Formats: sequence, C-alpha cells, structure tokens
Amino acid sequence: MRLQNKIILITGSGSGIGKATALLFAEEGATIIVNDLAADKGQETVEEITSEGGSAVFIQADVTDPESVKSMVDEAIANFGRIDVLFNNAGVSGVGAIHEVEPEAWDRVININIRGVFLPNKYVIPHMMEQQGGSIINMSSCIAEIGLASRASYSATKGAVLALTKSMQVDYAPYGIRVNALLPGTVLTPFVEDYLRTSYDDMEAGYESLKKRQLSGDLLRPEDVAKAALFLASDDSKFMMGSPLYIDGGVVFGKNV
Repeated sequence: MRLQNKIILITGSGSGIGKATALLFAEEGATIIVNDLAADKGQETVEEITSEGGSAVFIQADVTDPESVKSMVDEAIANFGRIDVLFNNAGVSGVGAIHEVEPEAWDRVININIRGVFLPNKYVIPHMMEQQGGSIINMSSCIAEIGLASRASYSATKGAVLALTKSMQVDYAPYGIRVNALLPGTVLTPFVEDYLRTSYDDMEAGYESLKKRQLSGDLLRPEDVAKAALFLASDDSKFMMGSPLYIDGGVVFGKNV
C-alpha cells in the first residue's frame, strides 16, 4: 500500500490514463479526488473505485477556468484538509502541421494542455507549501524530445510542460515538493482508437504503422502509464526531482532499422 492515506487529485480521470491511474492509486490505499469535465465519466470512475472498497469523490471542474479550478481545490481542502499528490493529466491532442492548423484549434490545444496544467498547480501548490511536502506529476510526452509529423500544437504544449516542470522544481524544492514529468509514447486510449478509425481506411494497418514507432513493437496501455505515475507519486521516487520519466517503448532513445 504505497499510497496509504494519501489524498490525491487527478485531473481528467474520467477515462484513459487518468482513470487507470485513479483505479491503481485507490488500490494502493489513496483517497482519490476524481476530476473531469464530463460528470458521467467522472462518476463512473468513482463508482468503480468504491465498488472495490476504495475511497473516491468526484469534483467537476474545467481545468482552463480559474474560478472552476480554485473552487475544486477549495472543496478538496475543505473535505480532506490537504492534497498530497497532484497529477495534472487532463489534456487533448492536436493534429496538423503548423500551416494546416486553424488558430482556434491551436488555441484550444494550448489552452487545455498548458493552462490546464498551470491552474491546478497554481491553486494546489500553496497548500503543499503550507504542509511542507507533496508530489506533483505533470503529463508531458516523448514528443517533447523528438520531431513527429503533423503534431505542431501538441508538441509545443508538451515541450512547454516539460520546461515548466523543471522550473517549478527549482522554485518549490525548499518546501519539500517534488515535481516530475511523465513522457509516454503512444498510448492505446479511446482517443487513439478513434484516430485510427477515422484516419485510416484500414484501422488495423494504421495500428501496425503506429506500433512501428516503438522498439517495444506495441503501443502502451493506460495501465502502463499508471504504474509509472505510481512510482512518481510514492516515496519510491523520493530523490526524483524535476525529472522526465520516459515510458515510451523506446521511441526517444531507439530506432528501428
């Protein structure tokens, strides 16, 4: 029970990586504050946790809206008194080379993936400073380290999150707060499945193409990323500070020939 009695806030935990992480963290003894913009999905995550004997509550909030995020954090503190771990997981993808991306689409990806990390950090960190400790996990991507075709907006945001993580660590190390980033490769989430379905005439051929990016020969599953997040959330990683944790199946440091 590596997270026994920890209070953990996970943004975007109604589906995909966030949901898998919420379920795993609850198994490890944490009380989970499930956040999502979609109330039905968030409640489903809570119900799955509580049906297995775990502890979870749902707080709906838009991570791009300051008042909404502040209200969520205030409610969490009022109910539990502290937040031990913050996992900034909420995010969206963006497809297209820069000349193909409309300004509105660019702004949406930037807003959710950067502002949606900034705001939860902004309102949670003062409480972690007061309690003199905490672990923050920011969701970046291996795309922060490599070039990938037709991912201009997405790569810009994930590079920004990685740089932000390093800067945050310098500011908050004196308060006992650890800040690290997760850098996954391609994860087989509902979003990726939909992308394969809509972008390829042959979905299976598209899947095979994506798998070739990774030396592992397959895509990650949300549960794989959740296990890496568990490491960063727990004391097992107590000397990891401002670090990128690659869980990419060999995308960044390997090449198929």
